[in-house]
Amino acid sequence: MEGQTHEGKTFEKVVYANKPIKNREFEQCTFRNCDFSNADFSQNRFTDCIFIGCNLAMLKLHCSTLSDVVFRECKLTGVNFSECEDILFTVRFENCILDYASFVGRKMAKTPFLHTSLKGADFSNANLANAVFGETDLERAVFSFTNLTGADFSTAFNFEIDPELNTVKKAKFSRHGLQGLLAKYNLQVV
Repeated sequence: MEGQTHEGKTFEKVVYANKPIKNREFEQCTFRNCDFSNADFSQNRFTDCIFIGCNLAMLKLHCSTLSDVVFRECKLTGVNFSECEDILFTVRFENCILDYASFVGRKMAKTPFLHTSLKGADFSNANLANAVFGETDLERAVFSFTNLTGADFSTAFNFEIDPELNTVKKAKFSRHGLQGLLAKYNLQVV
């Protein structure tokens, strides 16, 4: 991955665990089965890129730009997306492990989280208006002062969301998901 700009390239089975890759631009690139765990991707720009089957656990993204980036079947445990640049931040997650990831303060309206594990993820102060949590595990995920207006939780599970601390206007929940909205009241829903 030498050079500063990469356009339309495919990177397959690249192993850069625990290494820095900084000040690079990746446009319309595909990363397949790569290991970037614990790597430092600070100050990089990713535009129209896709990561498939990659290990990105504990990846550092300080001041990086993620614009129209798709993560499919990737491990992103502990990634702090709050450190990314706000401008043009658009991502999509499919069949990923995002346990303990941080999205604190992140503007992520309409973001799809599909068939994804978000155990212990932190969405405090985030804007998730119209986001979709399809078949997503939200066990111990933190929602605090989060904008969930119009978000779709109809097939999500294991979540606890306090409607008094979050904006949930027009959010979609299934009947079995109502218990996650009432957890703080210690009620038994039958």
